Amino acid sequence: MSQIATVTSAKLRTPKAAAIAGIAFSVLSITFFWLVRLSIPTDPMESGEWIATSGNRVAVALNLVPFCGVAFLWFIGVIRDRLGQLEDRFFATVFFGSALLFLSMFCAAGAAIGAIVLIGSVQANELMNSATFHFARAFAYIVMNVYAIKMAAVFMISTSTVAFYTTFVPRWIAYMGYALALVLLFGSFYIGWGLLVLPVWVLLISIYILIDNLQRTSESAA
Repeated sequence: MSQIATVTSAKLRTPKAAAIAGIAFSVLSITFFWLVRLSIPTDPMESGEWIATSGNRVAVALNLVPFCGVAFLWFIGVIRDRLGQLEDRFFATVFFGSALLFLSMFCAAGAAIGAIVLIGSVQANELMNSATFHFARAFAYIVMNVYAIKMAAVFMISTSTVAFYTTFVPRWIAYMGYALALVLLFGSFYIGWGLLVLPVWVLLISIYILIDNLQRTSESAA
């Protein structure tokens, strides 16, 4: 059994370029937030005129959400693989749990906006004057800008703590993660583009891990 497990582990070893998943998540999520911010007003009580004028652009953005989720899950796997035996159960639970909560809320908010776009493509005028529209709009706003962004902050704090004690990335990245997470926890309500903080930080980590992995590959081949 041990020999079979060893062979299986070797075959399932994480590719050195797997950190590209974090870069993919960052690019896709930044594109998503950019398209949504260009199309939908920040005020959750707005009238909904964007349904007729920018509905197609929002639909394109929403199609990116599942790919963001897959890339983020792969990014989590890259970090856990890099930690290896250094992974602590407590912080691993908080790290993994907050990541899953962030993704679930991200998808839930996207589904609410997607429902608005779908119904609006057929009954735009009726939808804009209905209580259903205002409920769905407020629901998506609260889920994304209150709950999801706080889970993103928890994910950044737990990841930064692991990074600080294990140095799987430089400690200055961990310090930056702490600072940005505090901004999300206490100042996200006043920062319109606060949702971009997590993708930018993930991009920084992913670029470092990718470069480090490629350097180790070139050194071992030399």
